[in-house]
Amino acid sequence: MIYVAAHKSFTMPEMQGYVPLQVGAAGKPGLGYKRDDDGDDNISAKNPNYCELTGLYWIWKNTVDEYKGLVHYRRYFSKSNLCSSFKSVLTYETLLSKLKGHDVILPYVEYFLQNAKDEIMISCCTSEIFDELRNVVSALYPEYINAFDAYFGQNKSVLFNMMFCRADLFDSYCEWLFDILFELEKRVDLTGLNDYQKRLFGFLSERLLNIWVNHNRLDAVHVPVANIEMPLKDRLGLLRRRYTNRIRYALFCGR
Repeated sequence: MIYVAAHKSFTMPEMQGYVPLQVGAAGKPGLGYKRDDDGDDNISAKNPNYCELTGLYWIWKNTVDEYKGLVHYRRYFSKSNLCSSFKSVLTYETLLSKLKGHDVILPYVEYFLQNAKDEIMISCCTSEIFDELRNVVSALYPEYINAFDAYFGQNKSVLFNMMFCRADLFDSYCEWLFDILFELEKRVDLTGLNDYQKRLFGFLSERLLNIWVNHNRLDAVHVPVANIEMPLKDRLGLLRRRYTNRIRYALFCGR
C-alpha cells in the first residue's frame, strides 16, 4: 500500500492502493482516515517534531503489506514535476512496474546552491545539533560515517520523506532511522528553536534517507513529484532554481 500522510481533510486520488493516513492524530478528532495513533506502538504525539515520520513509524509497526510507501496529501509520485493534477499521479500498478529490477522509488534529485550541510544550517538545524547527529551516527552505525560525510559534502539530495519499496527494505530503513533519531532526541534541547526549526527530526530524516540509500548501494528509481497545491508559476520557479543551482555549484566548486 501507499499511505498518504495528512493532517487535514483533503481530496484523495481515486486510485486503488492509496490509503489516507491521519498523522499527528493523537488527541485530535478523526478525519475518517486511518490514524497514526491506532495500536499500542505509535509516536503520534511526537508529530510537531517528527512531521510525517509519525506516519512512517506507524506504517513500519502496524502494517504487513508486501510493498510499503509514503507520500503526502499534496505531493505524489507523478509523470511530471510541472503537473498539479491527479491525472498525473502514478498508479500503484505503475509504481510496481517501475520497481521491477530496482530497490526503491524516490523523488527526483534536488540540487542546492551550497553543500548539503550548509543548506540544512540555513533554517533547519544548528551546528551543535548537526555535530551531535554525526556523533550519534558514528556511535550507533560507524559503517555509515563515510556515506554521512560524503552526502553532506555535496549538493544533491532527495527530499520530502517519500519512498516506495519492498516491505523488508522499508522496515530495515525505519529501524535504522528511528534508532538514530530517538538517540539524538535524548541528546539535544529544542526549546531554543522556533516552531519551524522544531520540526527538526522530519528535516533530518529527509537527508538521512539519502545516506541510507547511498551506503547500501540501493538501485533507486527517481521520479517526478506533483504538488497538487502549488501554482504553475511556483513550479516553474523551482525547476529554474534546480538547474541554476546545479550550474552555479559546479562552477564555484570546479566540478
